[in-house]
Amino acid sequence: MDRRTFLGVASAALLAEGLPSAPALAAAATSPLKPMEVGLLVSPFGAPEATIRRVHDLGFSNCFLSLDGYINGFTPAIAATFRDLLARFEVTATTVEVVGPPPLEWNFTRGPSTIGLVPPATRAARIDALRQVSDFAKLVGIPQVQTHCGFIPEDPADALYPGAVEAIRAVAQHCQGNGQHFLMETGQETPTTMARMLRDVSMPNLAVGLDTANLILYGKANPVDAVDILGPHVRSIHAKDGRWPTNPSELGEEVLIGKGLVDFKQVLTKLHRIGYAGAVTIERETSGPQQIEDVRQEKLYLERILREVMA
Repeated sequence: MDRRTFLGVASAALLAEGLPSAPALAAAATSPLKPMEVGLLVSPFGAPEATIRRVHDLGFSNCFLSLDGYINGFTPAIAATFRDLLARFEVTATTVEVVGPPPLEWNFTRGPSTIGLVPPATRAARIDALRQVSDFAKLVGIPQVQTHCGFIPEDPADALYPGAVEAIRAVAQHCQGNGQHFLMETGQETPTTMARMLRDVSMPNLAVGLDTANLILYGKANPVDAVDILGPHVRSIHAKDGRWPTNPSELGEEVLIGKGLVDFKQVLTKLHRIGYAGAVTIERETSGPQQIEDVRQEKLYLERILREVMA
């Protein structure tokens, strides 16, 4: 399964578990999200109704939509479908993301030349895809667009750096026109490098999507320390856990929240103290029944920590 595909395939057993009727869901009003409310990252391509229904069934009020399957297919009809589904199942979509089109190799050997807006060969196509998803999000009423910008050069004199700055600025400008923030997801770059990009792009709607595990999986930083550098710019969180890479060609291992090296209590405490009020979105990169069980455990784990943090 592609690493960006999460909870996108329907499970008949889950769908049959005591859900309210569609009319009842449609009639209920969706409540505003509470600060740091736990959500779920999903990829709904091919099964949007089953996926949004599952978010509701698992007890989540909000989700983050990974939408690469819809590239070149973001029609007004699809936007209307998502608006209806989110309303029916009382789910708020906080952010949309695309990382494609391919090629994409999530490793240290081919990753720098295939991921994000840094590689020149795919830059124009990725900018176009992000503009498409931004326009789609505007139709649905989703205020944030996120992506991996890639292995941003640590050396600002690197020949790839100026083009990356302009590419990120172009997407941020498009999102600004749609009344949205554009978020750079942490992972492939050090927090200091991302802070430099924020400064150099110099757009008021450019911000950070903090993936707690990616900083470790790519060997770039401890997320607790990263908050000291990027905290004021964080507008979304992927709650994910992992371990440092030990193979210099491969990323570290993503693991169940609480089994890795992320100190969620410290990360969430620091963010709470500086006023972060967005969602805390679970991203679990397993599949099938085990993924469902993992997500349930992770939800309980995070909710317990958040009760302590926000007491």
